[in-house]
Amino acid sequence: MGNRYKDRHQYFDELVDTSTAFYVDYVRRFVSLGPITRVLEIGCGEGGNLLPFARLGCEVTGMDLAAGKIENAKEFFRENGAEGAFFYADFFEFPLQDKPFDLILVHDVVEHIAPEDKQRFLERVREFLAPGGVAFFAFPAWQMPFGGHQQNCTRKPLRAPWIHLLPKFLYRGLLRLFKEPENHVSELLDIYRSRMTVERFERLCKAAGFKVVNRTLWFINPHYKAKFGLNPVRLRLGLDRIPGLRNLFATSCWFVIG
Repeated sequence: MGNRYKDRHQYFDELVDTSTAFYVDYVRRFVSLGPITRVLEIGCGEGGNLLPFARLGCEVTGMDLAAGKIENAKEFFRENGAEGAFFYADFFEFPLQDKPFDLILVHDVVEHIAPEDKQRFLERVREFLAPGGVAFFAFPAWQMPFGGHQQNCTRKPLRAPWIHLLPKFLYRGLLRLFKEPENHVSELLDIYRSRMTVERFERLCKAAGFKVVNRTLWFINPHYKAKFGLNPVRLRLGLDRIPGLRNLFATSCWFVIG
């Protein structure tokens, strides 16, 4: 599983496929997409999510904390004959734009933000939105089998499902026992501290002045189609409405807020 994260072009292509097949149709129910639509992705990586929006004529902008990923994004967009503006930047320090954005994408990012910074992050997202604009958030529920992102560990025993739900001292001890690189241990423990759930996200939205326009929880994440050939399956049978329990089964939580 770790190879796809090392092969950044493969990862870019997989994100393009998922965004084309699922994200575009999902968000266009809430915002029109076309040449006058301004789209921002926070934590854009190589920009794979943005390419389908650029192909629709949208004006796309991406930012990321990893300079190498931003350089890749520029190169991959050139390879595809697409236009996009990409910035190596911290969203908390990025200046407000002259024109706000109609759509903001935040894909697999909010679970990496420190708990004390999450509300400020959402408040800043609201500042960047145009009147009538929406933000699309997607994140794995903390208690789902790989909610700790341990699938990215370099040591195979550490990739076991639900291992991240151990008490913190045991989890940290296992990571170090198997000699996981210290920088990755630090990242995994940051996610442990964050522990993003459906309920926590909805509380943050309310505190930041957002209304939840739509919530869709997935039992089989749509991105698993590109990664593993699995067809997406929504979380149903009322499980999506049971607080706490739904986090055990939601491999991806999609929210449109505005």
